[in-house]
Amino acid sequence: MVAVEDSLHGWFKREVLLHEAALLRYIGRVWRRPDEVHDLCQETYARVYESAVKSRPNAARSFLFATAQHLMVDRLRHERVVSIEAAGDVDALNVLVDEISAEQRVSGYQELKRLARALDLLPPKCREVIWLRRVEDLPQKEIAARLGIAEKTVEKHISKGGRLLADQLFGDGRMGGDAGGAVLDMEDDNARGKP
Repeated sequence: MVAVEDSLHGWFKREVLLHEAALLRYIGRVWRRPDEVHDLCQETYARVYESAVKSRPNAARSFLFATAQHLMVDRLRHERVVSIEAAGDVDALNVLVDEISAEQRVSGYQELKRLARALDLLPPKCREVIWLRRVEDLPQKEIAARLGIAEKTVEKHISKGGRLLADQLFGDGRMGGDAGGAVLDMEDDNARGKP
């Protein structure tokens, strides 16, 4: 076990740590808060090392920069609501990633567009609840307080919204009918003071 750990440490020093100056420059150029650059660099290293324990990437430099890119996108996503168009445009980060083919990139972008269209088809209150819970990762209690609705109503929106999204993305693609009406009925119930 010690030999495996030593070889992993050696690989990490040889293949990853030698790019520290370039990684710091890259993060410093992209990230808007200079005081967080070193923290982002260290968290990138931690993610790369953790991944390398399972399987070492063939192109360590590309993997390192792609990991930094994903980390920054994750941080942005958790900090504030960003449009799906902006989140999908990670090319603006100016990093080349060898491991992602053009087909994979196009496919991912198309999936993101399908999700955006499906979200747009949800009733407004349901869409807002789904966004706050699944994207901003807020607890149900906080969502209820923020929107001025009962926690039970938040649960209903999450449940119905999840079913409507799944139907739109994986089912027959129709988001009307009884399911859509049920979500609208919940909003009417809330307006009448029902939980």
